[in-house]
Amino acid sequence: MLEPPRADTPVPADIVEVEWASTHVSYLANRVRQHERLMALAGVPLDRAAVALLRAVADSDALRPSELAGRLGVEASHITRQVQQLQKAGYVTRVPDPDDRRAQHIRLTPTGQDAVDRVREAGRRGMQLALGDWTPEELHQLATLFRRMVDDFLSGAGEDDRTGVPDHTGAAGTG
Repeated sequence: MLEPPRADTPVPADIVEVEWASTHVSYLANRVRQHERLMALAGVPLDRAAVALLRAVADSDALRPSELAGRLGVEASHITRQVQQLQKAGYVTRVPDPDDRRAQHIRLTPTGQDAVDRVREAGRRGMQLALGDWTPEELHQLATLFRRMVDDFLSGAGEDDRTGVPDHTGAAGTG
């Protein structure tokens, strides 16, 4: 494992720029107005927490609520409430865990899969619009570097298991 940089070592200007840009992209992509616009385009009336949960389940096929809470970095009680709401709305269902019949997995229903597909497509269209002036070569380079950054973040965090990290198509896998 790599040693962390020393506190007295200056941070390179390019790292400062990458940190600034990634923070701003995250902010712009996750602000309430952007979420509302994305949901309107997708025709899906869900809040951000529900979308995050549906995406996590879609990327993993089926998960125990505790696994889902760990992936989303929230308390299990938040997952329980959210799953109950999504189940009532027809987006998810609970199925027995094949390894432990006392436990349950959360799985998307066809309605839930359709919602995730529509949200992803609306997000991709928004990204396509935002990057419409980029050349195919620039887009390829950006995609390659973003994938590498994700891989490096995961390995730097000691997360060798890429389960739940979508591949470039948004489907479950290791990309």
